Amino acid sequence: MKYLHLIWAQLFRSRTRTALTLLSVITAFMLFGLLDSVRVAFNSGGSVDGANRLVVASRLSITQTLPIRLLQQIEGVPGVRQATYAMWFGGIYQDMRNFFPNFSVAPNYFEVYTEYEAPSDQVEAFKNTRTAAAVGEALALKHGWKIGDTIPMQATIFPRDGSNDWPLQLTTIFKAKDRARAGEENQLVMNWSYFDEANDYIKNQVSWFTVVLDDPAQASQVAQAIDALSANSDHETKSQTESAFQQAFAKQFADIGLIVTAIMGAVFFTLVLLTGNTMAQAVRERVPELATLKTLGFTDASVLGLVLAESVLLVLLGGVLGIGLASIIVPALGKASGGMMPAQTMLAPQTWLVGLALMLAIGLVVGLLPALRAQRLKIVDALAGR
Repeated sequence: MKYLHLIWAQLFRSRTRTALTLLSVITAFMLFGLLDSVRVAFNSGGSVDGANRLVVASRLSITQTLPIRLLQQIEGVPGVRQATYAMWFGGIYQDMRNFFPNFSVAPNYFEVYTEYEAPSDQVEAFKNTRTAAAVGEALALKHGWKIGDTIPMQATIFPRDGSNDWPLQLTTIFKAKDRARAGEENQLVMNWSYFDEANDYIKNQVSWFTVVLDDPAQASQVAQAIDALSANSDHETKSQTESAFQQAFAKQFADIGLIVTAIMGAVFFTLVLLTGNTMAQAVRERVPELATLKTLGFTDASVLGLVLAESVLLVLLGGVLGIGLASIIVPALGKASGGMMPAQTMLAPQTWLVGLALMLAIGLVVGLLPALRAQRLKIVDALAGR
């Protein structure tokens, strides 16, 4: 630590160059913090212990359906207070660019998903109207919909009477009680009974069941009992937390971990080249100064350590600032994800640990060659400009 002032002075000898390099390091590690948080979120389904609501879906694939007759069996499992069900619809409104989640649901949907609220008369209208649709407030505002409007949904999977037209009557506009979850309002639900009756391809099938538990402490036992109902059948189930289910649903569109790894590999490869060039240039400019240090008694090992420390300090400064910025952005990212990512209040400890390890590794890698050159300097040759 006694040479810290010397290392600091060397680092900021060219302030403009150092500032620009720091900006690059900050940006790289800010991206790392954000993307690694996404990776952690999509790889952390977690245990069902302590959950007060479970999602029961096919063990084989989220795209596999389950028979509706399972509902009565699930409701009979000790510890289950209430159950509902839903079927993915996958329709579009006007254009693929307007895509939003949409599915058919049971009449008791709003009794189970109590985090959403809507006027009681609208909820009753949704239950009693065959072609009813309920949409989130954010989605209604986006498209200018109001109660009584007809929403001309177009099927992409399930035609009706040989046509893709599914006109729905807007009876209900709901909103999230917790405004931090307003992103979840970008969805549409319709009556499952109408979907089941009208679609041409599939009958008496659902995509998943949602189960409300009497006691969250018994979540693991209840999950095992539910999955045992269909063990060794052609529709085996997997009971999991809602966050794990949502993450599995998103994973079917892309391998999140591979995408994140590829992006960060490209970012850090570029960072190594940029920072390595900065350190090499800094050492070239200071050859006479380094020779002077050796003349004053600094050993080859000391000079090597000074240059390596300068390199590591440069990356550490930028890296900590970058991940610090990411830790401010991540909570907002979690809230905007509509439940796909946990609404984290801070970066995961493993992200910080991996980030710090990367900072040290990159600092040592980019500083090694310039440091070895400084170590091998001959005093006479350096002072002579050779």
